[in-house]
Amino acid sequence: MIKTILIVLVVIVVALLIYAASKPDTFRVQRSITIKAAPDKIFPLINDLHNMQIWSAWEKVDPGMKRSYSGAASGPGAVYEWEGNKEIGQGRMEILETNPPVKLMLRLTFIKPFPAENSVEFTLQAEGSITHVTQAIYGPSPFLSKVMSLVFSMDKMIGGKFEEGLAELKTIAEK
Repeated sequence: MIKTILIVLVVIVVALLIYAASKPDTFRVQRSITIKAAPDKIFPLINDLHNMQIWSAWEKVDPGMKRSYSGAASGPGAVYEWEGNKEIGQGRMEILETNPPVKLMLRLTFIKPFPAENSVEFTLQAEGSITHVTQAIYGPSPFLSKVMSLVFSMDKMIGGKFEEGLAELKTIAEK
């Protein structure tokens, strides 16, 4: 009886690992919001990494985290590094490319709790007196991430924080 249970458990674990291996090799999470403001008013809020403290939901996870800035004051070459509690971890982001006031690309490097490098993209599309703002993160999905996705939804975890941050960005930009 115990042997049968162990065999069934091994078969289940192997099946889950095979299923995880079949998941896509990349991921993408994105959220959008409509803001009653021109892109020229919104873009500076994301192009200067110092401003993240006032609108990013990640900043609220560990308000006591250590922050440092280097490189350009804003735009390409601007760098923001952080080290926080176990929830926020340690990492670095750098603005790689901007096309004011419609697009911004960042490289996001996580050091802790696990190493990863992803891209973050903001796009702003004007339509009359409103702007559609989209924030996306994408990158490789190694095997460990695929296994973790069986238990945790990156879309819900990251997407929820994107929604909170974009809502705060909207509040600030519409003032």
